[in-house]
Amino acid sequence: MKLHLGCGKRYLKGHTHIDLAAFSHLDYIHDIKTLPMIDNESVELIYAAHVLGYFDRVEVLDVLKEWFTKLKKGGILRLATPDFNALIALYDRYHDLNLILGPLFGRWPIGDTVIFHKTVYNFVSLKNVLESIGFSNVKLWNWREVFVGKLKGYDDYSQAYYPHMDKENGVLLSLNIEAIK
Repeated sequence: MKLHLGCGKRYLKGHTHIDLAAFSHLDYIHDIKTLPMIDNESVELIYAAHVLGYFDRVEVLDVLKEWFTKLKKGGILRLATPDFNALIALYDRYHDLNLILGPLFGRWPIGDTVIFHKTVYNFVSLKNVLESIGFSNVKLWNWREVFVGKLKGYDDYSQAYYPHMDKENGVLLSLNIEAIK
């Protein structure tokens, strides 16, 4: 089993889709903090792109522990989240706060509720959090290598660049990190 958590409108073939917002492709409409519908140690891959920042630094520990329990031994947690180091470098280069406000303080309406980004990570800070949960082999992943074959052409915030969509010359603003249970 492969999970796509907080998928929103994006669909990944071969994955079980879970999101709080209602989309026709979802397998479950549910908050991704807890996954009672998924058996423990039954998942080979969890993919979550640009959703981790919606949980604060305390809350994220329980969320990641929950996801950890759902993964099989050797299972992969693959995350994408705004990269604080890249955002700071972008700001230092252009001195335009508007370029980084979205990734820092993202706002997403879901029905009558609005959720906001509560935190941001760089590689070291997220690696430390993941290792404190029990994950190992924490490393960066490259979307160009992951989204090949059956997933070729898939596009989401793991490929967030400035300038927008300039994937050849732009600056990648997404911290793409994976870890093993």
